Amino acid sequence: MSASKRRRVLDIIATDSTFERTDFRGHEVWLGKCLHCNAHLMVDLNGDPISRATIEHIIPRTHGGTDALENLGLACARCNQGKGSRHDPRYLKDARAQQLVTRLQERRRERWRDPDASEPD
Repeated sequence: MSASKRRRVLDIIATDSTFERTDFRGHEVWLGKCLHCNAHLMVDLNGDPISRATIEHIIPRTHGGTDALENLGLACARCNQGKGSRHDPRYLKDARAQQLVTRLQERRRERWRDPDASEPD
């Protein structure tokens, strides 16, 4: 994973209240939850995913979504790929896709924390 992607992962973690530093098998990691299904996600302190954590664009970039932290979350690969293949291509014409995006935006807002509150190293 590139240094810029690792930094982006750490920036998302800093703004997601489900992520906390914890010890896992003698190794300190970030442990949080998938934006979709709440499955546990583990990320090394340097930003490398240990589990299959992926960067989720809530509003797809192909439909005007940006890389702003409010539009980003971490999701397990299964959920992120499922959203991408089922909903992203039909986003503008699919009411279910728009409902999913609305639900993810609400969840992201609920999890939001001030990035200065728990700045990743």
